[in-house]
Amino acid sequence: MVSVETLEVAMHSRFRSLRTLAAVLLLAAPAAVVAAGPATPASADSRAATLVPTPPMGFNDWNAFGCEVDEELIRETADKMVASGLAASGYEYVNIDDCWSQKSRDADGRLVPDPVKFPNGIAGVADYIHGKGLKLGIYGDAGTLTCAGYPGSLGHEELDARTWAEWGVDYLKYDNCNNQSDGSQADYIRRYTAMRQALDRAGRPIVYSICEWGSSRPWEWARGVGDLWRTTGDISDNWESLRSIIAQNAPLYPYAGPGHWNDPDMLEIGNGGMTDTEYRTHMSTWAMMAAPLIIGTDLRTASAQTLAILGNRDIIAIDQDPLGRQATVVSDRDGLMVLDKPLRSCRAASRPG
Repeated sequence: MVSVETLEVAMHSRFRSLRTLAAVLLLAAPAAVVAAGPATPASADSRAATLVPTPPMGFNDWNAFGCEVDEELIRETADKMVASGLAASGYEYVNIDDCWSQKSRDADGRLVPDPVKFPNGIAGVADYIHGKGLKLGIYGDAGTLTCAGYPGSLGHEELDARTWAEWGVDYLKYDNCNNQSDGSQADYIRRYTAMRQALDRAGRPIVYSICEWGSSRPWEWARGVGDLWRTTGDISDNWESLRSIIAQNAPLYPYAGPGHWNDPDMLEIGNGGMTDTEYRTHMSTWAMMAAPLIIGTDLRTASAQTLAILGNRDIIAIDQDPLGRQATVVSDRDGLMVLDKPLRSCRAASRPG
């Protein structure tokens, strides 16, 4: 049994005047087990728990760059992840978001990387990323078009999964625009399961990130389909957005665990819309919620303070604790949220300052 340590991450002079969501994070020995999420086949749980036993960590270009993504950016980001020590701290995925392909498929129906943005193709980028000891992610969409109007994978799941596997892709973020949906949960399950099955047949382990913005309550059905699933709409680089997302994601703790993670969206740390104190709160609450830590800023120009927040190994250890528990909400009232996260290892709790 270890003593309880308290880490206050969100208290500063502006919070009470704004009546914002503060957080006192309690790091304790394992407590009572929370209610389990829905049952899922043991084989699916075993696959996912092997692939993502702790929340995935990495980088995605969208928050900082939108459609302005190219091979040079991805390579230089990988270089910086290694040189800065972030890779050694656990950040391993370098994920390409929307706008990487041409606007139409080739004569065989395959997705085609934009030859100007990616002159060596996605396979060439994958080779470079793997040579750095990192992994490559790609973006797709469970609709006819991506959110930016590029070819989606609805009806092309088998071919696209095989293509990504052949290129050496390790992670798929699968979005929800132009989805032709009737809005029913059954339709969401059908569309996202189609890609799950295609990935299983593609012959390469690929982390499957379901990005349907919490529209169909994926925490109720996505375990065994995806490895992580978005629980909210898109994050923005401001405190009100952060507060709202924490309030939505924190109560979903019964559904998270090794191989199946709630995803409150990517990190905005370093993008300039919040204070460093608020960014530290961002990082700490994501760790307490056992959330994926996907960097969304330009690492090539990131400040020393931004790198220090992202690279805080004590906070990362809380997120990556092998017990895999998302913190329970002990109380949430009067602008103060109290979270309790049982840990297998309390090394991270030894230095609360």
